[in-house]
Amino acid sequence: MTYLIFNAFLSINFLLIYNSMEVFNKKEPVAKPTALATSNDDLERFSTNKSIPLEIRDITLEALSYFPDLFETEIDFQFKKNIHGSVMQAQPKVGSLLFSSKKERGYRVKISRYLALEDEAVPIESLPKEVLLGWIGHELGHIQDYLERSAFNLLGFGVKYYLSKSFVSEAEIAADSYAVASGLGEKIIATKNFVLNHEKLPEGYKTKIRTLYMSPGEILSMVDAEEELEEEN
Repeated sequence: MTYLIFNAFLSINFLLIYNSMEVFNKKEPVAKPTALATSNDDLERFSTNKSIPLEIRDITLEALSYFPDLFETEIDFQFKKNIHGSVMQAQPKVGSLLFSSKKERGYRVKISRYLALEDEAVPIESLPKEVLLGWIGHELGHIQDYLERSAFNLLGFGVKYYLSKSFVSEAEIAADSYAVASGLGEKIIATKNFVLNHEKLPEGYKTKIRTLYMSPGEILSMVDAEEELEEEN
Protein backbone atom coordinates (compact mmCIF):
# COMPACT_ATOMS: atom_id res chain seq x y z
CA MET A 1 0.00 0.00 0.00
CA THR A 2 2.84 2.39 0.83
CA TYR A 3 4.39 1.70 -2.55
CA LEU A 4 1.09 2.35 -4.33
CA ILE A 5 0.57 5.68 -2.61
CA PHE A 6 4.14 6.73 -3.34
CA ASN A 7 3.70 5.98 -7.03
CA ALA A 8 0.39 7.78 -7.06
CA PHE A 9 2.08 11.01 -6.10
CA LEU A 10 4.86 10.45 -8.59
CA SER A 11 2.37 9.91 -11.40
CA ILE A 12 0.36 13.06 -10.84
CA ASN A 13 3.37 15.20 -9.96
CA PHE A 14 1.50 16.26 -6.87
CA LEU A 15 4.39 15.81 -4.49
CA LEU A 16 7.31 15.44 -6.87
CA ILE A 17 8.92 18.75 -5.92
CA TYR A 18 12.70 19.05 -6.10
CA ASN A 19 12.83 21.73 -3.44
CA SER A 20 10.90 19.86 -0.78
CA MET A 21 13.18 21.27 1.92
CA GLU A 22 12.89 24.90 0.82
CA VAL A 23 12.41 27.60 3.46
CA PHE A 24 9.18 29.61 3.33
CA ASN A 25 9.30 33.25 4.31
CA LYS A 26 6.66 34.75 6.57
CA LYS A 27 4.32 37.02 4.69
CA GLU A 28 3.57 40.52 5.90
CA PRO A 29 -0.14 41.30 6.32
CA VAL A 30 -1.60 43.43 3.58
CA ALA A 31 -5.05 44.80 2.80
CA LYS A 32 -7.13 42.67 0.48
CA PRO A 33 -8.35 44.24 -2.77
CA THR A 34 -11.98 45.11 -3.10
CA ALA A 35 -12.34 45.52 -6.87
CA LEU A 36 -10.80 44.31 -10.10
CA ALA A 37 -7.80 46.20 -11.40
CA THR A 38 -8.20 48.55 -14.36
CA SER A 39 -4.59 49.43 -15.24
CA ASN A 40 -1.11 47.93 -15.18
CA ASP A 41 -0.31 49.90 -12.03
CA ASP A 42 -3.40 48.51 -10.35
CA LEU A 43 -2.54 45.00 -11.50
CA GLU A 44 0.82 45.16 -9.79
CA ARG A 45 -1.05 45.04 -6.47
CA PHE A 46 -1.76 41.41 -7.20
CA SER A 47 1.92 40.50 -7.41
CA THR A 48 2.11 40.23 -3.60
CA ASN A 49 3.89 36.96 -2.74
CA LYS A 50 3.85 35.92 -6.39
CA SER A 51 6.68 34.86 -8.70
CA ILE A 52 5.71 35.22 -12.37
CA PRO A 53 7.70 34.89 -15.63
CA LEU A 54 7.95 38.21 -17.42
CA GLU A 55 6.41 36.83 -20.62
CA ILE A 56 3.06 36.17 -18.90
CA ARG A 57 3.22 38.66 -16.05
CA ASP A 58 0.44 41.03 -17.13
CA ILE A 59 -2.02 38.29 -18.10
CA THR A 60 -1.31 36.37 -14.88
CA LEU A 61 -1.81 39.46 -12.73
CA GLU A 62 -5.09 40.10 -14.53
CA ALA A 63 -6.20 36.53 -13.78
CA LEU A 64 -5.21 36.98 -10.14
CA SER A 65 -7.32 40.13 -9.94
CA TYR A 66 -10.41 37.91 -10.20
CA PHE A 67 -9.39 35.97 -7.08
CA PRO A 68 -9.15 38.37 -4.11
CA ASP A 69 -8.90 35.42 -1.71
CA LEU A 70 -5.52 34.63 -3.25
CA PHE A 71 -4.15 38.15 -2.75
CA GLU A 72 -1.74 37.17 0.03
CA THR A 73 -1.25 33.57 -1.06
CA GLU A 74 2.26 32.57 -2.06
CA ILE A 75 2.16 31.29 -5.65
CA ASP A 76 5.08 30.60 -7.98
CA PHE A 77 4.22 30.47 -11.68
CA GLN A 78 6.88 28.37 -13.40
CA PHE A 79 7.59 27.56 -17.03
CA LYS A 80 8.19 23.85 -17.68
CA LYS A 81 9.17 21.94 -20.81
CA ASN A 82 6.88 19.00 -20.15
CA ILE A 83 3.99 18.53 -17.70
CA HIS A 84 3.01 14.93 -18.48
CA GLY A 85 0.15 15.48 -20.88
CA SER A 86 -1.07 18.75 -19.38
CA VAL A 87 -0.63 22.38 -20.39
CA MET A 88 -0.83 23.72 -16.83
CA GLN A 89 -0.90 22.18 -13.39
CA ALA A 90 -1.53 23.72 -9.94
CA GLN A 91 -0.05 22.09 -6.82
CA PRO A 92 0.70 22.89 -3.19
CA LYS A 93 4.40 23.15 -2.35
CA VAL A 94 5.28 20.01 -0.46
CA GLY A 95 7.28 21.80 2.24
CA SER A 96 4.47 24.19 3.13
CA LEU A 97 1.89 21.41 2.82
CA LEU A 98 3.65 19.42 5.52
CA PHE A 99 4.97 22.14 7.80
CA SER A 100 2.88 25.31 7.36
CA SER A 101 -0.61 26.38 8.35
CA LYS A 102 -3.30 26.80 5.71
CA LYS A 103 -2.74 30.56 5.73
CA GLU A 104 1.01 30.23 5.17
CA ARG A 105 0.80 27.43 2.62
CA GLY A 106 2.50 28.03 -0.73
CA TYR A 107 1.54 26.82 -4.20
CA ARG A 108 3.02 26.56 -7.65
CA VAL A 109 1.43 26.67 -11.08
CA LYS A 110 3.43 24.82 -13.71
CA ILE A 111 2.92 26.21 -17.21
CA SER A 112 4.14 24.64 -20.43
CA ARG A 113 6.63 27.01 -22.04
CA TYR A 114 5.32 25.99 -25.46
CA LEU A 115 1.97 24.67 -26.62
CA ALA A 116 2.68 21.52 -28.62
CA LEU A 117 0.79 21.36 -31.90
CA GLU A 118 0.99 18.58 -34.48
CA ASP A 119 3.64 20.31 -36.58
CA GLU A 120 5.12 22.99 -34.31
CA ALA A 121 5.41 24.34 -30.79
CA VAL A 122 4.21 27.88 -30.13
CA PRO A 123 5.13 30.07 -27.13
CA ILE A 124 2.37 29.96 -24.56
CA GLU A 125 2.21 33.77 -24.43
CA SER A 126 1.25 33.84 -28.13
CA LEU A 127 -2.18 32.36 -27.41
CA PRO A 128 -5.20 34.69 -27.66
CA LYS A 129 -5.50 36.77 -24.50
CA GLU A 130 -8.90 35.47 -23.42
CA VAL A 131 -7.76 31.87 -23.95
CA LEU A 132 -4.65 32.26 -21.82
CA LEU A 133 -6.62 34.20 -19.21
CA GLY A 134 -9.14 31.39 -18.98
CA TRP A 135 -6.42 28.75 -18.79
CA ILE A 136 -4.61 30.48 -15.94
CA GLY A 137 -7.94 31.25 -14.29
CA HIS A 138 -8.79 27.55 -14.27
CA GLU A 139 -5.55 26.77 -12.41
CA LEU A 140 -6.27 29.53 -9.91
CA GLY A 141 -9.66 27.88 -9.45
CA HIS A 142 -7.79 24.77 -8.32
CA ILE A 143 -5.79 26.79 -5.79
CA GLN A 144 -8.99 28.41 -4.54
CA ASP A 145 -10.31 24.88 -4.03
CA TYR A 146 -7.15 23.89 -2.14
CA LEU A 147 -7.22 26.83 0.28
CA GLU A 148 -9.48 25.38 2.97
CA ARG A 149 -8.43 21.75 2.56
CA SER A 150 -6.28 20.26 5.29
CA ALA A 151 -2.87 18.77 4.51
CA PHE A 152 -4.30 15.29 5.07
CA ASN A 153 -7.19 16.03 2.72
CA LEU A 154 -4.81 17.24 0.02
CA LEU A 155 -2.67 14.13 0.36
CA GLY A 156 -5.81 12.05 -0.17
CA PHE A 157 -6.75 14.34 -3.03
CA GLY A 158 -3.49 13.45 -4.76
CA VAL A 159 -4.01 9.72 -4.37
CA LYS A 160 -7.61 9.84 -5.61
CA TYR A 161 -6.64 12.06 -8.54
CA TYR A 162 -4.28 9.29 -9.65
CA LEU A 163 -6.61 6.38 -9.01
CA SER A 164 -10.00 7.66 -10.15
CA LYS A 165 -11.00 9.31 -13.42
CA SER A 166 -14.34 10.26 -11.90
CA PHE A 167 -12.48 12.10 -9.13
CA VAL A 168 -10.37 13.90 -11.75
CA SER A 169 -13.58 15.07 -13.39
CA GLU A 170 -14.96 16.27 -10.04
CA ALA A 171 -11.75 18.20 -9.33
CA GLU A 172 -11.77 19.86 -12.75
CA ILE A 173 -15.43 20.79 -12.43
CA ALA A 174 -14.68 22.35 -9.06
CA ALA A 175 -11.85 24.42 -10.53
CA ASP A 176 -14.07 25.65 -13.37
CA SER A 177 -16.84 26.42 -10.88
CA TYR A 178 -14.55 28.63 -8.80
CA ALA A 179 -13.33 30.41 -11.94
CA VAL A 180 -16.87 31.01 -13.18
CA ALA A 181 -17.99 32.27 -9.77
CA SER A 182 -15.05 34.69 -9.86
CA GLY A 183 -16.23 36.19 -13.14
CA LEU A 184 -14.10 34.29 -15.65
CA GLY A 185 -16.90 32.26 -17.23
CA GLU A 186 -16.56 33.69 -20.75
CA LYS A 187 -12.79 33.21 -20.65
CA ILE A 188 -13.16 29.58 -19.55
CA ILE A 189 -15.55 29.00 -22.46
CA ALA A 190 -13.03 30.62 -24.83
CA THR A 191 -10.33 28.25 -23.58
CA LYS A 192 -12.54 25.18 -24.01
CA ASN A 193 -13.53 26.20 -27.53
CA PHE A 194 -9.92 26.93 -28.44
CA VAL A 195 -8.84 23.44 -27.40
CA LEU A 196 -11.75 21.53 -28.87
CA ASN A 197 -11.81 23.40 -32.20
CA HIS A 198 -8.06 23.75 -32.82
CA GLU A 199 -7.24 21.60 -35.84
CA LYS A 200 -3.59 21.14 -34.86
CA LEU A 201 -3.95 20.17 -31.21
CA PRO A 202 -3.45 16.42 -30.65
CA GLU A 203 -6.70 14.47 -30.75
CA GLY A 204 -5.72 12.60 -27.59
CA TYR A 205 -5.64 15.85 -25.65
CA LYS A 206 -9.02 16.91 -27.04
CA THR A 207 -10.48 13.54 -26.00
CA LYS A 208 -9.16 14.08 -22.48
CA ILE A 209 -10.85 17.49 -22.33
CA ARG A 210 -14.13 16.12 -23.68
CA THR A 211 -14.11 13.19 -21.26
CA LEU A 212 -13.00 14.76 -17.98
CA TYR A 213 -14.00 18.42 -18.23
CA MET A 214 -17.25 20.29 -18.59
CA SER A 215 -18.25 21.23 -22.12
CA PRO A 216 -18.53 24.86 -23.27
CA GLY A 217 -22.31 24.47 -23.13
CA GLU A 218 -22.21 23.29 -19.53
CA ILE A 219 -19.95 26.19 -18.60
CA LEU A 220 -22.37 28.58 -20.31
CA SER A 221 -25.25 27.15 -18.26
CA MET A 222 -23.19 27.75 -15.13
CA VAL A 223 -22.50 31.34 -16.21
CA ASP A 224 -26.21 31.93 -16.83
CA ALA A 225 -27.04 30.51 -13.39
CA GLU A 226 -24.48 32.84 -11.77
CA GLU A 227 -25.96 35.84 -13.59
CA GLU A 228 -29.49 34.91 -12.51
CA LEU A 229 -28.34 34.58 -8.92
CA GLU A 230 -26.70 38.01 -9.04
CA GLU A 231 -29.89 39.54 -10.43
CA GLU A 232 -31.94 37.99 -7.65
CA ASN A 233 -29.61 39.44 -5.04
